[in-house]
Amino acid sequence: MSSGDSLLQKIIEERLAQFHDAHLKLTWREARVVTSVTEQAGKICISATLGYPFESEKETLLSLLRTWLLPVANDVPLEFHLTSKIAAHVGKQGVTGLPHIKNMIAVASGKGGVGKSTISVNLALALALDADIYGPSQPAMTGSLNQRAAVKDKRLQPFITHGIESISMGHLVAANTALSWRGPMLGKALEQLLHDTEWSALDYLVVDLPPGTGDVQLTLCQKMPVTGAVIVTTPQDVALHDVRRACDMFNKLSVPILGVIENMSFYQCVNCGHESHLFGQGGGTQLAKEFNLELLGQIPLDTRIREQTDHGQPTVAAEPQSTLTHLFLEIAKQVAGRVALLPKDYSAKFPKVVVTSDEVGVNS
Repeated sequence: MSSGDSLLQKIIEERLAQFHDAHLKLTWREARVVTSVTEQAGKICISATLGYPFESEKETLLSLLRTWLLPVANDVPLEFHLTSKIAAHVGKQGVTGLPHIKNMIAVASGKGGVGKSTISVNLALALALDADIYGPSQPAMTGSLNQRAAVKDKRLQPFITHGIESISMGHLVAANTALSWRGPMLGKALEQLLHDTEWSALDYLVVDLPPGTGDVQLTLCQKMPVTGAVIVTTPQDVALHDVRRACDMFNKLSVPILGVIENMSFYQCVNCGHESHLFGQGGGTQLAKEFNLELLGQIPLDTRIREQTDHGQPTVAAEPQSTLTHLFLEIAKQVAGRVALLPKDYSAKFPKVVVTSDEVGVNS
């Protein structure tokens, strides 16, 4: 602020810097949120640029900010201008990014059967319809089962369902055909699938990784520009043993883990509301504490989730106002907040230097 700024502006600016962001889990000063406070025509104008999407809760955020600034505003009217600017972030170092894709989020588990694909598709939908998914189970869940991907100018065209783009190995082979490929072959095929798809300009790409920690997972995480990983587990000990291996794999590959989601956390009786922990209790919390991670959320065991995904209508799309959708939205906001805190990727802003035998040229 300039030397001519009023005392009230300075007080509001300092108070604003201390605002604790629920999704970043930091104050705006700690998160380095870009803000501006000016005085115009008897009112204070406040602008802020956030690194995550917030449109679905903009009014709630404005209400929180007004309440936070009320004690120092001295009854002066406040005018807010909030914008969202999603930047490309560096996860794994030294891997070339995909064109037009700012952030690639891998959803992983150490074993099958924990509902990872269901979480992936609902997470993608919850990211404000600005995310896309890759995963072998996705055709059925997105209502594109038995449909074949079109090719245009040697590029695969993604399917658009429920407002998001998706592509899968399931779009390239018949629904009941087994892929009897060895790990390296499958890993290469999945890598090409991601590279050869004509994605739009995306803030987030959600990748539903196959379960396990073998060749396929290693290939994708070593050769693809993974910004961060989300770990899905269920509460029981058997799942936790396998998920620990997945956490260890990402740590060794230097891929940031954004947090843990505990799926099938409990069953809630539709008649009396009683909660039963069918698969044990506290597993996700234990895992998060063990690896110093954030527990992003706990999704209940609910028949509606299974029925909706089986019919190609994931919960976030089928019941956008439901309690279950609210849970997925909260998880998505935390994931976006974790991504926003990672180092930004400026590689696309620099010219490409080409060294030849007799000269050094610069291609811009």
